[in-house]
Amino acid sequence: MSNLRKLELPPQGLNMLFGVQDQNIKYLESLLDVNIGARGNELLIDGEPGDIETVQTILQDFGDLFSEGQTFNDKELKDAFKQIAEDRAYSLKDHFLKSRFNPSGKKTVAPKTANQRKYLDAIAQNDLVFGIGVAGTGKSFLAVAMAVDALFKKQVSRIILTRPAVEAGERLGFLPGDLQDKVDPYLRPLYDALFDLVDSERVTKMLEKRIIEIAPLAFMRGRTLSDAFIILDEAQNTTSEQMKMFLTRIGFGSKAVVTGDKTQIDLPRGQKSGIKEAEIVLKDIDAIEFVYFTEKDVVRHKLVQMIVKAYETHSNQSENETT
Repeated sequence: MSNLRKLELPPQGLNMLFGVQDQNIKYLESLLDVNIGARGNELLIDGEPGDIETVQTILQDFGDLFSEGQTFNDKELKDAFKQIAEDRAYSLKDHFLKSRFNPSGKKTVAPKTANQRKYLDAIAQNDLVFGIGVAGTGKSFLAVAMAVDALFKKQVSRIILTRPAVEAGERLGFLPGDLQDKVDPYLRPLYDALFDLVDSERVTKMLEKRIIEIAPLAFMRGRTLSDAFIILDEAQNTTSEQMKMFLTRIGFGSKAVVTGDKTQIDLPRGQKSGIKEAEIVLKDIDAIEFVYFTEKDVVRHKLVQMIVKAYETHSNQSENETT
């Protein structure tokens, strides 16, 4: 360590900054290879010049935000620190004043990784975005959050959520119940995301008025979907024909997000996934953006991240053995 810098912060904010048993500061030290000590409300930062500069900006931003009445829990600060360590151009103020949004007044949504932030930016700036990556990376939830945000800001007049209804080797005809009973299990994750973001009474009313529509992909055929935010979820299970059909439904004033996990394709053997073909066919169109997620973006239980990594390693080994 070769440098030392001093910085003063509001004394009341230090407890929040340091966290339970100083965990927040220890986490920041580990991310940026610095030592941070405190004497009263004066902080001493020791490390390499570039790292000190980043920490100083983080702490100054924290002081400003705290003085303005902002409060943060340990998890929110750690998420922010991690993203700043990955992208030094990003700041604490960016994270808490720009990246976070509250679509309906019920729940605040914030990117937890740099790729999630890239994904949200891509959706905001493009009419068609593909979010591709492993389970648990927030692809569907963040897309639904952006859809709800657009609806409540009156940027669109309706939300359409759809999935192909072929998963885990089952087909609708063999499932019990009427059509709604048959399709609901496939669409349940989309309902879950909606109810997490919007009060259940409001969701129910919007579903009744068809301001929000949740339906199997087959129901999209022959329609033109204008002034809508459209999400195609689990798109790895579309055929090439289904994907083309969906993409050509997009009408004026609409925005579409396609999500998929290429490691969980349930199509019959020999049938090509529509999302894989779309990657090749559409890669050179500037107005379409592809955002890729890895196991590092998994925001579920830590064990899920380890499981995803283990399966990915096994899959790569199997491919190497067969080539």
